[in-house]
Amino acid sequence: MKIDFTRNETLVALIILGFCAIAAISDPGFLSMATLTDLLRGGIVMGIFAVAALLVLLSGGIDVSFTAIAAFAMYTTALMLNTWAPGVPWWAAFGLAMAVGATLGAINGIFIAGFGLPTLIVTLGTLSVFRGFMLAFIGSKQITTLPEGMREFGRMMMIRGTNADGSFYSLHWAFAATVLVVVVTWSLLQRTMLGRSIFAIGGSEESARRIGVNVRAVQFFVYVYVGVLAGLAGVIHASMARVANPFDLVGLELSVIAAVVLGGARLAGGYGTLTGTLLGVTLIVLVRNSLIVIGIPNTWQSIAVGVLILIGTGLPAWQAKRAAARAS
Repeated sequence: MKIDFTRNETLVALIILGFCAIAAISDPGFLSMATLTDLLRGGIVMGIFAVAALLVLLSGGIDVSFTAIAAFAMYTTALMLNTWAPGVPWWAAFGLAMAVGATLGAINGIFIAGFGLPTLIVTLGTLSVFRGFMLAFIGSKQITTLPEGMREFGRMMMIRGTNADGSFYSLHWAFAATVLVVVVTWSLLQRTMLGRSIFAIGGSEESARRIGVNVRAVQFFVYVYVGVLAGLAGVIHASMARVANPFDLVGLELSVIAAVVLGGARLAGGYGTLTGTLLGVTLIVLVRNSLIVIGIPNTWQSIAVGVLILIGTGLPAWQAKRAAARAS
């Protein structure tokens, strides 16, 4: 089977393998169950965010407000449940956070689908509005005593064990939520007319409208769906951290979008894969968590991510341009 080196997925997979090889040579303990579970745990929230960001990019838009939605949803959920219903089960807390996220996502959808405003401008605005409203009117102090349901979920482990050297490792059940999000989104994109409509709008909004796609309805759905996923990611983050911090997740949107673009999604819309997105998340998590293993200070993290983005997006474009020139 011929390997296509012009595909971002292939390049990112090779970089991941190379990075792991270098890390394993630098530290033989890198290839251990503890490292694997740490990386999987580090990709839980970012993976959910990345799936949401991919959906927006496929539709031809860009959303930078999902981290603010997640922070708003996790904080207000913890605050409301502590005040009125501290004993509700974890799934009810998740449902409330997702409902809050859907409501905030609908606000983005109204401005973008209803009024036709640019996606980046709208989401930059709502990023500031959501975060500012929460800090000004709801609260800015950390909630260290979470509702019982969220605390219970925070203790739920899928895998738990001890290495030969006595170190512990564990994998949270939240990882199953990330897998479920990927499966549901894959089914939506590949098995439904709604998914095909999202790709069509990203390819050409006018062409999609001419073949009968209800562009406004599809766009509105995309931003509500992103809100739901952001709310889910937020409540998972708070449950695992065992604290609702309104200042958490700030700035993570840039790394998430970088992961999706590294995975091959086009900023212009219409193309992207979940496989590439997950590979991009894996690479970003590796860089964020493991630079120190190969002797690179963590202060170089942003530089490393930037270089990877330039390589991951520039090399395939250059190769495609060369191929087109040869064909002509």
